[in-house]
Amino acid sequence: MKPHKDQPILEGQQLHTYYGASHILHGISLSIKSGETLSLMGRNGMGKTTLLRSLLGLTPPRQGRVLVYGQDMTEAPPQKIARQGIAFVPEDRGIFPNLTVRENLIMAARPGPDGRKDWDLDRVLDTFPRLAQRMTHMGNHLSGGEQQMLTVGRALMTNPELLILDEATEGLAPLIRKEIWSVVRQIKQSGIAAILVDKDLNALLELADRNIIISKGRIVYEGNSEELMANPEIHTRYLGV
Repeated sequence: MKPHKDQPILEGQQLHTYYGASHILHGISLSIKSGETLSLMGRNGMGKTTLLRSLLGLTPPRQGRVLVYGQDMTEAPPQKIARQGIAFVPEDRGIFPNLTVRENLIMAARPGPDGRKDWDLDRVLDTFPRLAQRMTHMGNHLSGGEQQMLTVGRALMTNPELLILDEATEGLAPLIRKEIWSVVRQIKQSGIAAILVDKDLNALLELADRNIIISKGRIVYEGNSEELMANPEIHTRYLGV
């Protein structure tokens, strides 16, 4: 699937998602186009990760639709959605502990939906030199920062059109966080679209073309970074900063 001009890569329409009897998302709608960087902001427990999981088929919505390049994928399995060029870096990283760094990377390698092979093993290792030094190490023998680099590198090996990062810098040392954000900038410059969830407000405002704030499962604010920076009361009310 490829979009015609200006068609969103991924779109959620009036999503209502539940965990058991708990109603988490209350009619959220959003979309992201090719090359766009979108941030999702909000305090913990407001529905950001649930929204990502709903868009990716991991926790399907009970109401609403998920569209990929305009095609209804609401009930599609996660792997089918991923095969359309959408890569996910989850908060728990999800690396395979009993595979080496090389095996974790190689297993994900594939051309993008349009046949692109921009991101191969050499490029990922150039981007993350630390991984090149750990190629024979098992996944569970890496530091937290190295695991995060591996997760991002593995996602890039799929040559995605859209990369979704859920708390990619959470709990990492400042130098590692800086390195991850540098890679996110490279991803943006390369034209890959991105959805970013993170607590680093300054980094999100620098990188995002649009920012969405979620509170109690609803979108309460949407705007570009200049508009959001000019509204400090929004920060206080919904972000706690």
